Amino acid sequence: MKELETFLASLGIGLSLGFMGAGGSILTIPVFVYVLKKDPLSSGVYSMFVVGMSSMAGTIQSIFNKIVDFKVAATFGLPSVAGVLVARKLICPMIPVRLFSVGTFSVSKSMVFMLCLSFLMFLSALKMLKPGVNNIDEREELDKPATALLLLRGFMVGTITGLLGIGGGFLVVPALYFLARLPVKTAIGTALVIITINSLFSFLTSYGSTDLDWLLLVKFSLGAIVGIIIGTRLSQKIQGAYLKKIFGWFVLTISFYIVYKEFFL
Repeated sequence: MKELETFLASLGIGLSLGFMGAGGSILTIPVFVYVLKKDPLSSGVYSMFVVGMSSMAGTIQSIFNKIVDFKVAATFGLPSVAGVLVARKLICPMIPVRLFSVGTFSVSKSMVFMLCLSFLMFLSALKMLKPGVNNIDEREELDKPATALLLLRGFMVGTITGLLGIGGGFLVVPALYFLARLPVKTAIGTALVIITINSLFSFLTSYGSTDLDWLLLVKFSLGAIVGIIIGTRLSQKIQGAYLKKIFGWFVLTISFYIVYKEFFL
């Protein structure tokens, strides 16, 4: 039963990444924490590898489908890598395992890790669900302020990726949609390139910090790769406006689920 649960979870993670360009890490981490009983910090390392490998498969498909903007990927991706490096090498080692206690209630690094993830997901979902935002069907050239914001957002997402062990798709896709003015499907394809770079770079800088079950990791990644191949093909058959709404509601639901698990179970 555990094997079946693991395969279905990995398949769902891949489907989410291919379908929306996001959801890989926000599903992977809860699965490793709540289903496979790994601690949140090592779950982040597992997530980096799974999301990175499955996103690479999705990237190859997106390139063939011509829905990748390489200029935007470089503008956003390079500062993201710098942010990952700063987070993994400078910030993470400075954060204590147990932050503080109030009476019998103790706040740990792991709890803050999960709640920060939930909060960022909540903000991202609200922005994508906000009414009155025009869908952009044609690519516009970036102006200088937008390029500067994209560079800054790239660094911020890279830092968050490094700290929380996530791919950051739920932050990357809205940034590419609103700042780079990419159509939703191109934003998803370009996000997969950035997620691949961020996740694998973050994994390479941190995998030595924990003992990994490599067999589990490979099997989980293979399921996610199958899922992303299916998800990428499905996304081509759905209008961009619907993808944006699905993305928003999906991320919002997972954000509430994490809070529920942390405080009520």
